[in-house]
Amino acid sequence: MKRIACLSVLTFGTALSIFSSTVYAEPPMQPFYAAVMKMAPEGKLGQVIKKEKIATSVKGAQAWRVAYISSDISGRKTIATGMVVAPVGAAPAGGRPVMTWAHGTTGTAQNCGPSQVFDPVVPLNEYFLMDGNSWTDYGIPAVDEFIKEGYVIAATDYQGLGGGGKHQYGVAATNGMDAINAARAAGSMKETGANKKAIVYGWSQGGGATIAAASRPEYIKQKGTAFDDLDVLGFVAMAPQDVAVLAPAGKLDQASADKYFAASQKEFSNNIFNFGHATMFYWGTQAAFPDLKLSEVFTDEGVKVFNKIYGNKCMHVGSDTLNYYYSSNFMKLVNSKPTNTLAWAEAMVKGSVAPVKPAAPVQIYFGTADTVIPPPMHKAYQDQICKLGGNVGRMQLPGEQTHFSTPPEAKQYYLPWIRDRIAGKPLANACPQS
Repeated sequence: MKRIACLSVLTFGTALSIFSSTVYAEPPMQPFYAAVMKMAPEGKLGQVIKKEKIATSVKGAQAWRVAYISSDISGRKTIATGMVVAPVGAAPAGGRPVMTWAHGTTGTAQNCGPSQVFDPVVPLNEYFLMDGNSWTDYGIPAVDEFIKEGYVIAATDYQGLGGGGKHQYGVAATNGMDAINAARAAGSMKETGANKKAIVYGWSQGGGATIAAASRPEYIKQKGTAFDDLDVLGFVAMAPQDVAVLAPAGKLDQASADKYFAASQKEFSNNIFNFGHATMFYWGTQAAFPDLKLSEVFTDEGVKVFNKIYGNKCMHVGSDTLNYYYSSNFMKLVNSKPTNTLAWAEAMVKGSVAPVKPAAPVQIYFGTADTVIPPPMHKAYQDQICKLGGNVGRMQLPGEQTHFSTPPEAKQYYLPWIRDRIAGKPLANACPQS
């Protein structure tokens, strides 16, 4: 019995030794993305620097993989990949509106972009739901309906998920810019017949990206892009996160930063799945703000583990690896007393949703059984933005909807909302009346 126990310890120790090196290989890439990763991020925002036609089973649609120029929260140019889908045939007089989709969490490695899966232009296909048929979430919600309506769809992968560079996971401002520039990319392609009207819609990570995009009216109005004068008419956010709204009011000091950082850690450390999201967020925040050091938040072992996992694996397989090696002991990978917390807290706030009046109305959909994005988070966002003069609606979906059932359940409600915004119909202020 003692010998078996010793062998178990030796086996576990040998397994852990794979994390001893800080060098890790990029995952294998398809030729399109391998070529893009060698390109420099040079050009106008939204400029398509590479594209290829791809097959789609969506009736009446044509589709392309694209790589385009975007930028991040620090103003650095980046390359993002994604897809553009448009109806076949000539566009009607006046052109076609653009729906720009911001996807939920798929991971942080270069091979985690939804455009890279087999047959990527399909309705949203979720890993956790019964109809899920892949190791990841992929597809585009309401793609069939939007094509029938005569819309163009732009679906970003975000930077770092196929276009090179380290993915700024959960840095909503950067992710939102990628969604805006995806719409510019689709508009710049003559094949799409796009006009200037646009809607941004997203879920989870992409829900945060959506409300972050809404909070950047000046970025949307910026001139000198590949497709100027984009007219964003509305923002649909399903279960959106807003890290900044939970920060203490006013300028952060050391004491308030410590409290804010500790609360954010506690919120997402109740299980290994949420822990994976949280540690990916710190990993992505450090990518956006390179002066931060992962060793300030993670133990030495944690730095090695997370660099290996998040540089090579996507969301669900990454969680499985953490569970395999650490099970309920995952908190040993983070420092019990993190350092430089003021800088980290300031970066978390800066990379999140700016507290400004949105560029257009925002509509939020959520479920009461969501344990991934706490509903009070987007309720606080609504309260904050309504006080600034924004028009923010927030609808609780019928039944006990989870984080993952939110997109399919919300579709019946957001389709007419989008149709009315495209038609220019008036919208009453949806903010709660005091």
